[in-house]
Amino acid sequence: MANNTHTHSSTLSATKVKRKSSAQQIREDLTGYAFVAPMVLGLFVFTLFPIIASFFLSFTDWNFVAGFSKVKFLGLDNFIKLFKDTVFLSSLKNNMILMIVVPLTLIFSLVLAVLIDKKIYLKDFFKVVYFIPYISNVVAVAIVFQVLFHPTYGPINQILMNMGFANPPKWLADPDVALYCVMGLMIWISIGYNMIIFMAGLQSIPKDLYEAADIDGASKFKQFMSITVPLLSPTTFFLLVTGIIGTFKVFDVISVLTGGGPANSTSVVVYRLYETAFINLQSGYASAMAIVLVVLVLLITLVQWIGQRKWVNY
Repeated sequence: MANNTHTHSSTLSATKVKRKSSAQQIREDLTGYAFVAPMVLGLFVFTLFPIIASFFLSFTDWNFVAGFSKVKFLGLDNFIKLFKDTVFLSSLKNNMILMIVVPLTLIFSLVLAVLIDKKIYLKDFFKVVYFIPYISNVVAVAIVFQVLFHPTYGPINQILMNMGFANPPKWLADPDVALYCVMGLMIWISIGYNMIIFMAGLQSIPKDLYEAADIDGASKFKQFMSITVPLLSPTTFFLLVTGIIGTFKVFDVISVLTGGGPANSTSVVVYRLYETAFINLQSGYASAMAIVLVVLVLLITLVQWIGQRKWVNY
């Protein structure tokens, strides 16, 4: 009888503990949901909902000023029109050319990171100097570049003319050169950020590997190619993906520096989308551009993700 009573008491105690544990788990879960709710809500309101809305609007003819009562369904007409739009196709081509900025920036940044990471004087000073363009106001930087590359009164052309060049380049005023000026500015801005990320990656490489390579007689270049580059491949992959996505999102530099000109030679998809939606008030057509841009970025990222299996060493 005593054993039965003891067993019954143990069962009740275990049940109470289990209930208490379950209640505590529920409270902890609710607390966790409460903390992540603002982030999830913001993600839905400012990211997922606009993407979904753009998808549906891309099949319509709509002006956001007129209101939703004026929405007119067009089917695939916007997409058909899009691939006959010479300005959009030119903008898309410019975006593809701007992708060259990423590998060039990675090369310059990696070389600088390796040089500055060595035992040199004023290491912290050089870090700050190269990082300043990245944290500087893009609008201010673009205006400075406008002054520097002014075709007539710019300091660069004044120097070239003083050196004997009778007809120096028109830079931002020349449709054949303007995009390369934009690329130069983008590289200059991004080098500091990439360099700092590479320097962080360099700290994780064991020094023993370099010591062993020295003992084996490997040159510094051989160590760089056989140790530094492979072990930094995860960092390089991260910067490559984010950099290419960044080139498709570029807007502020184009808007301030060239306004898409001259003759749409520096127009990119995001700037063309802005003009279409907020200047020409063709929201449906602009939404079609946004969908094409999203799909293109996803495809390029997917290709990079598949390709990284062959060259990224974790």
